[in-house]
Amino acid sequence: MLIVDDNVDAGDSMVALVGAWGHTAKVARDASEALALAVDFKPDTALVDIGLPGMYGYEIARRWRATPEGQNLTLVAMTGYGPAEDRAETREAGFYVHLVKPAELAELENLLAGET
Repeated sequence: MLIVDDNVDAGDSMVALVGAWGHTAKVARDASEALALAVDFKPDTALVDIGLPGMYGYEIARRWRATPEGQNLTLVAMTGYGPAEDRAETREAGFYVHLVKPAELAELENLLAGET
């Protein structure tokens, strides 16, 4: 799993949390690091913050979806943006689900276990 979040505490905490749930996770702090890391790491799931510096998470999703590897990647938006317009934009960009921070831990754990 790849966590993309420019907030150091949030990213590191999420890596620790999903690690405790049995997932291997790495963190990227910005779009360029996320795009590069995905090539070598090849995650099956990515939790992506939308409001990143330099490039929003929407564009990261669009770029991943344009690659063969990105077709099967489960993209999850983890963001502070919750209005309907933002949810529509995450769907359009290729995200599987849109979670508003702070996400319910049970919902996230179920999602990662393939139960939603």
